[in-house]
Amino acid sequence: MEPVTLTTDRLVLRTVGSQDTEAVYAAAQDPDIQRWTTIPSPYLLEHARNFAEQAVPDGWANDSMFTFGLFLPDGDLAGMLGVTMISLGVGEIGFWGTKEHRGHGYVTEAAVAVSRWAFTERAVDRLEWRAEVGNTASRAVARRAGYTMEGTLRSAINNNGVRRDCWIASLLPSDLTLPSTSPYLPAP
Repeated sequence: MEPVTLTTDRLVLRTVGSQDTEAVYAAAQDPDIQRWTTIPSPYLLEHARNFAEQAVPDGWANDSMFTFGLFLPDGDLAGMLGVTMISLGVGEIGFWGTKEHRGHGYVTEAAVAVSRWAFTERAVDRLEWRAEVGNTASRAVARRAGYTMEGTLRSAINNNGVRRDCWIASLLPSDLTLPSTSPYLPAP
């Protein structure tokens, strides 16, 4: 599919490309992003170039990963957010905020908008969020975006060659008062 652009009250959510390589590279130098996400560490300019010029466009082209840069009206990068399709009708949301723009609710705002988009435009019936146990900032974003915490998965994330436990949460279309594309029968 062709990349889409979404807007919220304060953000423009659009795909990234070669024009954003330097901004992605600079943001990813933040030790917290390297610590809590699965991006390469150290994060080199070639990683940013591959991400912006190959991985992101390829994900959109083959409907496997929908990546949005979170941009302020002045064009400043405030974060990244992606939905990776992990099975039929199920996507995994992941995100990070730039150091200088954390604490303003931008990532939460984007997570709500992209979740709604995934449910209404991509026939997703379940979104999952996962983060390494201890990443309380990511957990707070997921909760504020309406995700329901479901538990802890043992050894479920590989972060730079080390298996780690992770928290998992989910969001369903019904959580946003949206219809599902397939019936859902909850456990009694």
